[in-house]
Amino acid sequence: MSRTFWDRAAGLYDLFEWSNRKVNDAARTRAGELIPAGARVLDCAAGTGEFSLAAAKRAGSVLCTDQSEAMLARARKKVRKRGLSNVSFARRDITALPDPDGSFDAVIAANVLHLLPDPEPAVRELWRVVAPGGRLILPTYLQGKAGTAYGTMIKIYQGVGFHYEHAFTSETYREFLERLKLAPVALEVIPGGVPEGIGILEKC
Repeated sequence: MSRTFWDRAAGLYDLFEWSNRKVNDAARTRAGELIPAGARVLDCAAGTGEFSLAAAKRAGSVLCTDQSEAMLARARKKVRKRGLSNVSFARRDITALPDPDGSFDAVIAANVLHLLPDPEPAVRELWRVVAPGGRLILPTYLQGKAGTAYGTMIKIYQGVGFHYEHAFTSETYREFLERLKLAPVALEVIPGGVPEGIGILEKC
């Protein structure tokens, strides 16, 4: 999906997030808890900034990034509304970050890997900018059970152009991350309409 698509989708993005709000709220809360106090945080493919807001509660600084300027504009409004001073913004390509190796104590890329035809280069690039002792946090939607709210939600998403490239289960998501041989993988699953798996990798 192109940047132009995400610019068009920005106005509806939070509405779709709201449709799975219990899972999304729990995932954001957990991601925020995983941020070390005072950390330098990079949030990639941040959309309208909800994970950046969660990270900002503990972080020293958060760089909220996305390819879509329309998404970032909405994230900026949320940050201004909350009066936060530790969040900045930049347009970034998740597969080609300009940041030096080891620039961040924590890196988040939420709900994007299942949308990428080949997510491996993105994960490797995110890992590159994690500092030694830092943490890569990868919340990603998982495949739900047939016949539940999952099927209805996915049909709605697909109807407006959200196309899943990978229907990860908790097992296949863990296998994907372990196959990269970057670090031991912890996976926390949040059940719900569209479940979410939070992959956590720590750099020694």
